[in-house]
Amino acid sequence: MREKRRLAAPAASARTTKASIEPLRTGYALIVDGHVKATFAAKASALEAGTQLKNRFPRLQVKIYDAENKLSETVEIARA
Repeated sequence: MREKRRLAAPAASARTTKASIEPLRTGYALIVDGHVKATFAAKASALEAGTQLKNRFPRLQVKIYDAENKLSETVEIARA
């Protein structure tokens, strides 16, 4: 009969990913399809980056999150 392989228990180790563990408290975040992609200190720079991304890839869901007020704003394509 075959022996069943035993899974080794994962070792307790420090988190080694590059993802931010702490939530954003100040500034603005560029959220693409529900994932934070970049953070900005000024709203204007966040909106500019979001608008450029939305114009390049119109099917993406792009939002700007204001961490201080805890509000998000959807970025739309400018209609001509």
